[in-house]
Amino acid sequence: MTEDSPHTDRRTFLEGVGAVGVAAAAIPGVSAATPGRTPGAKPNEALVGVTNTVDDAEEHVAQFVPDQARVVHSNETIGYVAVRFPEEAPDRAHEHFLDAIEKREGIKYAERNATHTTSLSPDDPRFGDQYAPQMVNAPAAWETTLGSSSVSVAVVDQGIQYDHPDLAANVSDADSYHGDDFADDDEDPYPDVPQDEYHGTHVGGIAAAATDNGSGVAGVSESSLLSGRALSEDGTGSTSDISDAIVWATDQGADVVNMSLGGGGYTETMKNAVSYAYDNGVLVVCAAGNAGKNSVDYPAAYSECVAVSALDPDGTFASYSNYGDDIELTAPGTNVLSTTTETRGSYERLSGTSMATPVVSGVAGLALARWDLSNAEVRAHLKETAVDVGLSEDEQGSGRVDADGAVSTDPSGDGSGDGTTEHISATVSDSLDGYWDEDCWSWAWQYDDPSKVVVDLSGPSDADFDLYVDEGEGSCPTTDDYDYRGYTADSQETVTITEPDTSTNLHVMVTPFSGSGEYDLTITEYQ
Repeated sequence: MTEDSPHTDRRTFLEGVGAVGVAAAAIPGVSAATPGRTPGAKPNEALVGVTNTVDDAEEHVAQFVPDQARVVHSNETIGYVAVRFPEEAPDRAHEHFLDAIEKREGIKYAERNATHTTSLSPDDPRFGDQYAPQMVNAPAAWETTLGSSSVSVAVVDQGIQYDHPDLAANVSDADSYHGDDFADDDEDPYPDVPQDEYHGTHVGGIAAAATDNGSGVAGVSESSLLSGRALSEDGTGSTSDISDAIVWATDQGADVVNMSLGGGGYTETMKNAVSYAYDNGVLVVCAAGNAGKNSVDYPAAYSECVAVSALDPDGTFASYSNYGDDIELTAPGTNVLSTTTETRGSYERLSGTSMATPVVSGVAGLALARWDLSNAEVRAHLKETAVDVGLSEDEQGSGRVDADGAVSTDPSGDGSGDGTTEHISATVSDSLDGYWDEDCWSWAWQYDDPSKVVVDLSGPSDADFDLYVDEGEGSCPTTDDYDYRGYTADSQETVTITEPDTSTNLHVMVTPFSGSGEYDLTITEYQ
């Protein structure tokens, strides 16, 4: 869409100011994987995003699949189908398929199934050997709350050894196996080879090992642990397995999803998975990555995710940690003592942004046990109560996460403790006639320095509408040039921007990928 596009409808979006709440929803549905679909990386698979106007996603995609390939899996909730090619198939066969199928009706995107990897005074006898809980002032927070089993932290990672003596008391009883296994497509996420598969157990222990139980180490919080096994014994996992685990954790009611993993770059499938989680109230906390570069790995780089960098035991920035504009918080990550599989000795020290991430998840668990907060509110609260440790903003974000501050500071700021935040909101209703149509809306900022803005689109159930947003540009976005996008398989889209650029009006475009009908667009600006 250009400045003089005949279909552009520019309007100022200021009428109808009032309180409003919009929640996106979807019908869960993950198909069983084809028997023999191996755990871990799946470099010979493609993921095809399908619009919700297609009746049978697998059947629709299958008609465009070449003879040597086959449909092996689908996820109806976030709208993708997995297509497997033979291992001997050359790259050009994959690329030809991706290019060709994207041109077919009902197909939103096509991409490789990218590979992600691990980003590695209570009476607990080894508490004195720990430093991470002390660095984030957890002992002071524990004077108020140890956390609550009603708060659930899902660890999307390798499997957790859920019968570990220091974890068994805190694993969730919402599922018979305390989680699910997406890497092997069975119900039991227990590590297959405990000597090699220990990362998830270590991450889970940092967030929620039992505290003050006379055994081992102390976790940051007493939250319930859910294990979403999406990485194999070698620490690798496919985009599809990780995305399925995120959707599953969301549908299980997780309050926090911890992903101490990264790599694979931007993918529409993973973006849709974290959007589904965030839109349904989940705080998604992710490792920034361990390459020591000025660039945060995905999934941490998605706007829905809290990107976490790592500190050394002396509080300095860890040399291996990624950094950049996307960093929101930092936490101790080097030589962190936590639980490991009993085969490996039950406890060990590991280093990485993988270890810093569950520190933040654990503090989030403490805050949620103390205050009634939405995912957006607890995200803001953790940042507002973080401690400036003298690092640059692209290294520490808002600062080092602080458990005592998160628990003792009233997030409402008025003593009520209800976590409310001043905001102003408006909703506009309109309609689109077909794929050629589009509306562009302009929002004039109401606050001098807003903390965030949330853009919600609610469109017809029998169509597929998408949302494009630009900040600080002074003109409408296009489908090829935009800052943020809501691009799921249906017409329920949400874009959240923290600390938005207010130098120009916010510009929002609504356009149909397919179908037509009426929609509601809601913009909420927070002080």
